[in-house]
Amino acid sequence: MRILVTGNMGYIGPSVVKKLRASYPEATIVGLDIGYFAHCLTTENILPECQVDLQYFWDVRQVPKEMLIGFDAIVHLAALSNDPMGNQFEEVTMDVNYRASVELAKKSKESGVSNFLYASSCSMYGAAEDIPRTENSELSPLTAYAKSKVFTERELEPLADKEFKVTSLRFSTACGMSDRLRLDLVLNDFVAGAVASKKITILSDGTPWRPLINIADMARAIDWACRRDIKDGGEFLAVNVGSDDWNYQVRELAEAVSDIVPGVEIKINKNARPDKRSYRVNFKLFKSLAPNHQPQVDLRTTIYELREGLEKMQFDGQEFRNSKYMRLKVLTDLKNNGLLTETLNWTHHPCISKKF
Repeated sequence: MRILVTGNMGYIGPSVVKKLRASYPEATIVGLDIGYFAHCLTTENILPECQVDLQYFWDVRQVPKEMLIGFDAIVHLAALSNDPMGNQFEEVTMDVNYRASVELAKKSKESGVSNFLYASSCSMYGAAEDIPRTENSELSPLTAYAKSKVFTERELEPLADKEFKVTSLRFSTACGMSDRLRLDLVLNDFVAGAVASKKITILSDGTPWRPLINIADMARAIDWACRRDIKDGGEFLAVNVGSDDWNYQVRELAEAVSDIVPGVEIKINKNARPDKRSYRVNFKLFKSLAPNHQPQVDLRTTIYELREGLEKMQFDGQEFRNSKYMRLKVLTDLKNNGLLTETLNWTHHPCISKKF
């Protein structure tokens, strides 16, 4: 079996590769990543890419069809993956997250790939506070990032057939410790603030809803999608991935962190403009289709895991929102230092491939 993982050098990628390596020890696993965040390591014991057989440093917008020949499955994680990046680089977000994703799927199909896994997002539900959203609910994307996911799904569906299975995993909001940690995610931000300064600052009024999922459970869902039979969901499947028990209001997350990290002060911005990005999600379809790959890492365990990881790093970054753990900060610094163009292409020519 040959598996290509795009975006493997990001926040989720190391966990996904580790899970796939454990599940398919004889498989050839290849990574493909442009390398924006390759240096944003949070552990020093081992380079995560030692888990892959071959690493391509490549822009997902420029993948040649010939590179995809011989793969059985494509796990497509590569994206500009949060709202601040989408706001600042809106057109690039559409190019990378939407247009390049559709082109990658088309080239994959033409190259004989039989299984295409797409990392989508529950953020496409946008403003949905009344009842938990199912896969058949109306989509209301509010940001460039969320819109890119909606547009991509709509063009992936007609590509699917009995020879080309497509699974779009609509993930909950990611959280948890990683070899390339991101702190621009709500729970990770709260734990970082608690550990660094004993303060949690909620930038909204605390009422928006978010479903959460630990990155280890995201990897578990991807493992399931690699095994999914067409009879379980059809040639094209878009499915919410998470747990019905893990829909939280933002203030509940802050309170959970303060229960575990003692002496924490919670500040809520009562004058904040309403955050319309509020949605609860129904995960019953995923539970019925993947009973053996359900989320296992709960909120408290994730908070303990993050606290332990940050303390192991000797994390004291009270100004962490201006650090390499914030993805927009990394891109902005690379661009300001002349390493990236306005369209986030490298100004130099990085190496094409390297074995580890």
